[in-house]
Amino acid sequence: MKSSEPLLQTATLEEIKRGYLAEGPTFTCICCGYKTEAGIVYPEEGVLYEAERYMRVHIEKAHGSVFEYLLELDKSVTGLSDVQRGLLGQFYEGKKDTEVQKALGIGSASTIRNHRFVLKEKERQAKIFLALMELLKSKDDYAPAELVLPVTRHVHTINYKQFDISEQDREKVLTKYFPEGTDGPLSSFHMQQKHKYIVLTEIAKRFEPKRDYTEKQVNEVLKQIYEDYVELRRYLIDYGFLSREEDGSQYWLNLPAEHEEKNRKQTETGRAKGENEEMNRRKELQEQAKEVKTEAGIYQIRNERNGKVFVDSTLNLKTINGQKFMLQMGSHLNKQLQAEWNEYGDDAFTIEVLEVLKKEDNPYFDTKDALAKCLNRWMDQLEPYGEQGYHGDKKGSSE
Repeated sequence: MKSSEPLLQTATLEEIKRGYLAEGPTFTCICCGYKTEAGIVYPEEGVLYEAERYMRVHIEKAHGSVFEYLLELDKSVTGLSDVQRGLLGQFYEGKKDTEVQKALGIGSASTIRNHRFVLKEKERQAKIFLALMELLKSKDDYAPAELVLPVTRHVHTINYKQFDISEQDREKVLTKYFPEGTDGPLSSFHMQQKHKYIVLTEIAKRFEPKRDYTEKQVNEVLKQIYEDYVELRRYLIDYGFLSREEDGSQYWLNLPAEHEEKNRKQTETGRAKGENEEMNRRKELQEQAKEVKTEAGIYQIRNERNGKVFVDSTLNLKTINGQKFMLQMGSHLNKQLQAEWNEYGDDAFTIEVLEVLKKEDNPYFDTKDALAKCLNRWMDQLEPYGEQGYHGDKKGSSE
């Protein structure tokens, strides 16, 4: 099957969101180029579909969703960092901020909220850019083709741990896509990512470990499995089952991820004593950390080069390191602070607690109200405005 990458370059925004092109009686999937044609009935699991409806079924079965396909495109196409890709994937699943934070292990729930804001800002900027390009095209017949980058998939080794695969899942998928048995041909390679991983794991077994293959030899093996052996070869590399020299002169089998994990554990056993002690120490520290009560308070980020400060409050002082993480990611809400962090670097700044809020033994004590008053007191004392700080005026603490 021919690559569908040029389709994304010529498709409209609505066509990309929909996932397919409609050209006369023909419907073409923008993800893989698969076509359906009006007037033909397409059977699927005992149900008959007309062409356009079946195209939607195809996208769901082969790609999961258009969103999932687009999210796997290379950074040069989407402009998204790996962290942003991970966040969008979690948001698409409807995860709450606290769930996203636990899943990705970054910052705190407030950090995730800030990332949401940054992505919204990116969306607003994209709208303006699209408007500018539309106006440019209406002004001149010139089509800026040289500005269009080739659309490529995000090439990365898939982490098998992200898939929750049971033995029952594995058997069901292999039975479906290898109807003549796993030694026979593959019926289709249009499937969701999880199923691709299962199928590719099985295909990789046809290659001998510790042996070098030429590209022709790899193709000969894959031709016995599926007609589009080039696509299989590419996915085996993308998913980390095969490696190759840059010039494609040699290919070789990588150990499946499960085996690598097993080998890693066996290696670790040889030095288990010292590492177990370290692990126990970490667990002890983690338990101690859990016992520490959550404390609200005021903190500052100080530029040691020019003395300017950013002052803010938090309900949990243990999360202030998340501020450093956002600055390192370039996603801090205070643009002036972010700009100087980028200019001077990490070493020029210190983050420190100014005051821990004392809680009163009073059922009517309002922590948030007390924290706001405490912040106002520090703002009045430090006056971090203008040349003295990163706050634009005396009405807010985060602008």
